[in-house]
Amino acid sequence: MSGINISLPSSTDAEYNVTETDLHRTLEAHRTIKIGIISVLGVMITLGNIAVVMVIASAVSGWSRNSRYFLLSLTGADSAFGLLIMPLNLCVSFMKEYNEGPDPFCHVVAFFNATIYSTCMYTLATISLERYIAVFYPLKYSTVLTRRRALLLILFAWIFPPILLIPISFPAGIIEVYFSRASLVCNPMYSSNVTYSLSLTGFIFFPCSAIMTFCNLRLWIAAKRQRLRLRKHSWGGGYRPKVALRVLVPVMTVYYTCWTPCMVIMLYNAISGSSVPEWIEFIAVWLPTSNGFLNCIFYFWINHSFRRKFHLVLQKLCLGLCPGADTDSGCINTVESSVVLGWNDNHSLHERFSSVSSTCALLMLMATETSIREPQPG
Repeated sequence: MSGINISLPSSTDAEYNVTETDLHRTLEAHRTIKIGIISVLGVMITLGNIAVVMVIASAVSGWSRNSRYFLLSLTGADSAFGLLIMPLNLCVSFMKEYNEGPDPFCHVVAFFNATIYSTCMYTLATISLERYIAVFYPLKYSTVLTRRRALLLILFAWIFPPILLIPISFPAGIIEVYFSRASLVCNPMYSSNVTYSLSLTGFIFFPCSAIMTFCNLRLWIAAKRQRLRLRKHSWGGGYRPKVALRVLVPVMTVYYTCWTPCMVIMLYNAISGSSVPEWIEFIAVWLPTSNGFLNCIFYFWINHSFRRKFHLVLQKLCLGLCPGADTDSGCINTVESSVVLGWNDNHSLHERFSSVSSTCALLMLMATETSIREPQPG
């Protein structure tokens, strides 16, 4: 009897096992709700960006060629949220066996997640940079931002992130990856390589945020000054600068609202090695994808020209499915005539100012008006 050692589980181990079991049950109970939220968000992003592609594939009045290139790049990055990121992570959620070992497929999914997120941020930064050049250097715009340079900026936004994030795709790489039951996403374990994790924020989030903040802040200040100048001289109540202000403020507010929580949690995990509560992690991780849908609103749907073009495209699509409807209702003639009349009335100039490149036309026109209406010496 003296040679027999019997080890009994301690009360601490038993309590830990019970707590972990309860946590797993809670996560599984919320899993269906989370999948539903992700699915609805994915459908909204996909449908919104399909509509954008249908319109922006052809010319839209008030948008330059470079602006269309940058906006098509943004639409492609946003569409990847609904067409690639969400299906891949949901697939892992359905198939994952929650083992603790390295999972090659989860590493690949995490790589695509980080790449699309980064490409979207870089694209938003390039759009802000293009708009800044158009406003403050209008006479040099065609030489500073040529078609070749615009395409190189877009190419950089799509090529640099995969190069920077390629270590995530290797199971035996420099950083570990795990499947999070809280967010239903394959996430890098940032605490496994703090230096690499911090360098990602230094190369992606902070530079893009700095460019967007600087460019949009300068545009906002310029538009506000023009509004005050027009109000001072009682020239039309200054409604044109209001259009720029209504666009710039929501764009920056939405950007920081969607991206900051995710970056904060990333830094917190890298530095402390701890996780955050379940729903906070879920919201913070998936909030940036909602930016893909909100971009459709702030960059496209608030523009009257875009909406009119969308109605025309939709009417033509309906007539293609139902030939002869135009002879019965004459709706296509009504839409076409409204588009033509829209550019002949007093609101046509105001509508053009709502596009992404509208700030350029806005400030250039107001500067011209100022020089014309100011009293000449002598």
